[in-house]
Amino acid sequence: MIQEKWSLSWEVIGMDASTIMKLKPELTRFLHQFDPCFGRVTSRRYLDLYVEGQLSDLPRKSIEPMADALGVPPRNLQEFLGLYRWDEPAVRDSAQQYVAWRHAHPQSVGVVDETSFVKKGKMTACVQRQHCGAVGKIENCVVSVHLGYATPEFYSLIDGELFLPEKTWQQDRDRCQAAGIPDEVVYRPKWQIALQQYQRAVANGLRFAWLTFDEGYGSKGPFLRELEHWGQNYVAEVPSDLAVWTQRPAVLYRACARDRRKGRRRRYPRLKAKHNPKVQVRNILAYSPRLRKVPWQDYYVKDGSKGPMVWQAKRLKVYRADEHGLPTRPYHLLVARNALDHTEVKYFLSNAPESTSVETLLRVAFTRWIIERAFEDSKTELGMDHFEVRKFGSIQRHLILSCLSHIFLSEFCWKHRGEKSGPDGLPGPHGDGQAGGPVGPGRPLFAEVRRADQRAIDVNATAKRQGRPQPPTPNHPSFTRDRHQIEDHNQMSLGTLVAL
Repeated sequence: MIQEKWSLSWEVIGMDASTIMKLKPELTRFLHQFDPCFGRVTSRRYLDLYVEGQLSDLPRKSIEPMADALGVPPRNLQEFLGLYRWDEPAVRDSAQQYVAWRHAHPQSVGVVDETSFVKKGKMTACVQRQHCGAVGKIENCVVSVHLGYATPEFYSLIDGELFLPEKTWQQDRDRCQAAGIPDEVVYRPKWQIALQQYQRAVANGLRFAWLTFDEGYGSKGPFLRELEHWGQNYVAEVPSDLAVWTQRPAVLYRACARDRRKGRRRRYPRLKAKHNPKVQVRNILAYSPRLRKVPWQDYYVKDGSKGPMVWQAKRLKVYRADEHGLPTRPYHLLVARNALDHTEVKYFLSNAPESTSVETLLRVAFTRWIIERAFEDSKTELGMDHFEVRKFGSIQRHLILSCLSHIFLSEFCWKHRGEKSGPDGLPGPHGDGQAGGPVGPGRPLFAEVRRADQRAIDVNATAKRQGRPQPPTPNHPSFTRDRHQIEDHNQMSLGTLVAL
């Protein structure tokens, strides 16, 4: 069973004003590590307010409703995103180093995916009519590429970046200047954005046992080759028309030194004239005798809204062509179909070692649903899609702050998993330690619960900063950090952390 290895259990909490006030010491301590990224106390203060607003239970979490609830002028939050001087790349790097230090795991999976935000008009940076996954059709929207990090106990978004379209934006520099897009920001394919995000995360100390992504990235040969150059194992969903060899074709090499005879010189190495052709993976499934002999195996993936999700899978060794059209090393071709609907078929390609089991490959492949859950959490609970700013820099900062809020909320739920709420309304050491069930589409991670106290609370009353010592965060955390030391630290209760 795949779910037994990746069962995520979280405490369901309601982020109303009273809950935020009770979390204030822990939130202040979490945000304290980002002080060096802000040059002035004023801009640093609005970091607390912005994250508090995203964690609140406001139905709309754009700047004006958050400012009204926090008791500050909306213009101040607008200037915090657009005009105040603070280092948002440093905030992102510090957040990734924090995740690497707190949640290093030998089964960690990085997930590359993109999300979209429907927008009206043509003034918002990077907006154009394109495929919008939020509505499932062509719509006027902006698209952002994200990198997620998942372990059996924790997951979160750790990076996000706007995608700049080429024709409608890159070739119109006046429009880019009006939207606040710097000259150094140019068009890059989405796979290049994802590759840079991966390289950034590795530089900040994160280590991924696996990387997985959909066919929009799995169909890009340069992306896969770069990941292999970095020594990264991946499970990539590929399109059904991907052509591969089921047997390695013969390759001819030059037998002797090149002579000086006239005429067209033959290129070496090259494929033998009569070699077995490449075949599309959907035809391999339909007609390959080798694959047809392999029986389908049932695998329980996860709990869905309509019950357990069971998929059938089998694999075959195949060979891809490199940039010169020559065969490469063997790869795993994983074919999976829905046990209840055999017309729903997915194809995956992996560069994992030959001894890797089908169950492991399928587990990694279906880890992609976690980032979809993270997108849903960020949009429904944190208001990631509620931004009403148009400038490029403001949207970028909003995406980074949304990742920051999601990391904190995931950290809180992970830290207090299996603990029931006590008299103060927060999970703590008074719980009986009985973990909840696995997360699925039928059980949201940060579900709404009944608000027992709807009294107006001044959430703007920030606690005075106390000079509490912070845990020594290494500049470049290593994946080989002593796991016992990490586990001992992670088991600290909320009361112990507040007492630091």
